[in-house]
Order: sequence, then C-alpha cells, then structure tokens
Amino acid sequence: MRIALSTGGGDAPGLNAVIRAAVLSAINRGWEVVGIKRGFAGLLGEDEVVPLTKDSVRGIAHLGGTILRTTNRGNPFCYPRKQADGSYVEFDRSDELMENARKLGIEAVISIGGDGSLDIANKLCAKGMKIVGVPKTIDNDVSGTVTTFGFDTAVNTALEAIDKLHTTAESHDRVMVMEVMGREAGFIALHSGVAGSADVILIPEIPYDIRRVCDKIMSRDAHGRHFSIVVVAEGAYPKGGSMHTMGESMPGEARRIGGVADQIGREIGRITGKEVRSLVLGHLQRGGQPTGYDRLLATRFGGAAVRAIADGKWGHMVALQTPHIVTVPIVECLQETKRVDTTHDVVQTARATGISFGD
Repeated sequence: MRIALSTGGGDAPGLNAVIRAAVLSAINRGWEVVGIKRGFAGLLGEDEVVPLTKDSVRGIAHLGGTILRTTNRGNPFCYPRKQADGSYVEFDRSDELMENARKLGIEAVISIGGDGSLDIANKLCAKGMKIVGVPKTIDNDVSGTVTTFGFDTAVNTALEAIDKLHTTAESHDRVMVMEVMGREAGFIALHSGVAGSADVILIPEIPYDIRRVCDKIMSRDAHGRHFSIVVVAEGAYPKGGSMHTMGESMPGEARRIGGVADQIGREIGRITGKEVRSLVLGHLQRGGQPTGYDRLLATRFGGAAVRAIADGKWGHMVALQTPHIVTVPIVECLQETKRVDTTHDVVQTARATGISFGD
C-alpha cells in the first residue's frame, strides 16, 4: 500500500503531529508513505511529491507549521493560472491530478485541512480517489467534531495577549480592543475572552449595538474601573450591518474578513471620550508550538486516519466525539459551518459573570 499526505488551507499548530502519527502508523503496517507538497500542487507539477520516512518525521511533533507546506489557493477544480496580461483564469485540473496520482502509484490520500480542503477531498472522492479527511482549523468551525487541532493553541495565544493587555490598560485607564481570528465563527473570541476575564466579547453569532458596548464601558467607569478589555472576533458585525472585509482577495482565495477592531475602537472613543487602543493578533494565532492538548488530538487524528484507510472508510473524516475518535462522512460535515451556539453554557456563564456581548 502506498498512501499520500496533503496539508491544505491555512496552517495550524499540530499539523506536523498529524503527519508524524500518520507516517509512523502507516510504516509500522508495512505501507509506503509520500507527501504532496503545498496542498495538491505537488500532483499538478507546481511542486513535488516527496517520500516520508521515519527519519522525515523525527522530532517534528512539537513544531508549528507543516513540513509539507500549504496553500489556500490550490483548488484543483478551479486552479488559478496567471495570463500574459496579468489576469487570472481558473481551470479544472482534477483529471490531471487523478492521473498523476495513478502514475505515482498512490492508492489512498489523507487530506488534512479545513472546510475548503474537505470540500475538495469530497469531490475527489466522487471522482474515484480513495481519500480520508482530517479536520484542521484554528477557527473550530468544522461540523461533526467537538473540536479541531490548532484551536486550543490559538485560544492560548489570544489568552496570553489578553493577560498582557490587562496590565497596560489598567495602568493608563484605557480601553483595549483586541481582534482575533475565526472568520464567521466566534469560538476563539468567546473562549479566550471568557478565560481572560474580558469585559466585552463581540462575535458574529450575536450582532452588536455599539451603544450597548459603550454602556458597559461607562458602567465600569462609574464603578471605579476606568479600563476595559474588548475582545472582537474578526467576523463580528453591528446589528443591521455586515462583516468588515480587507481589500481584494487573491484568485481562488476566500474573501478576507477582518480589520473590524480599528473601526470599533474609533467608535468607542468618539462615544465615550475615553482613550482607546486597538490591535489585531492576526497570524500570531497560527504560529508557534502546539499545546499539549493539540499535540495529543493531532496525534490521535493521524493514527485514526491510517486506521480509516485500513477499514476502507473512503470519503470519511476522522472526528472527536468525546471521548472517542470516530469517522463521519465528509458530505455530512460540509452541510453547514459550525458556529457558536448562543444558548451554550459558556455564553450563559459569560453573561452571568457580567460580560457584555453588545446586545
């Protein structure tokens, strides 16, 4: 058996732990393993396909990023190609990919990625590729699994930032507005905000009223707490408004959501008259060593993906359904994006402890 591994979409802490576990699990079964570089680009002549051995994956579990590299613009069904005039045209190169995989003797593929990569995997499976998915996203927005690896590390990165903002905010009597990733889901903002004792948390699932946000800040001011911490998910938006986007997206890339913290900070300053500072954590949340939880979850996913191949679970994704790792059909996971349940006990606890959601 010769299997291939691919990592696509945005990077996340824990990718290398998945690769290591899958490679070692496969080799110990007597299988051969190769890695497709930069998503599926290695099968389209845009990069290479490399052998993966025990030596290849030695000492990588604690490293961030991915030794196979990644891309969020490598969809083989609409692959962007630059023209002489500088414009881009998208081509369906999926048949070419399938043929190249056949020539290389690849019998099955483990595709590690978020909803975009899982959608590609599902379509390739429909064309006859034997494929198993591993859910990866710091945003935690993949349905069918309790959590994804990378999420815990991103939350801890945001939490560390909140802890540091508290000291400077209190020293200067400032309002600090911190923007975290998550696209259309507010999990990172919610979990880091509650754990970090934020005063206001704004998430896409609960459109905010800026006046309510300012009411919370001024109420704290009236009680002698002259600083406030506002944690904002990049996809947060006001009631009756829409998500803030940044510039033009590259061909094949999803729209770039974000930049909302500066706008919210300016509005808070105008309404309250307080000194406000805003910052965007951005890609800091994607980098660095994965937490112990993410390393363990990623390792479990990698081992489970190899077992899924052995069991012929084509078109399935490994998933955490506590306390077990199971497999679920990818098509079911793609039916809807997982978002924060506004009746969840984390939201209820946040409200009960005085955190405002701006509503």
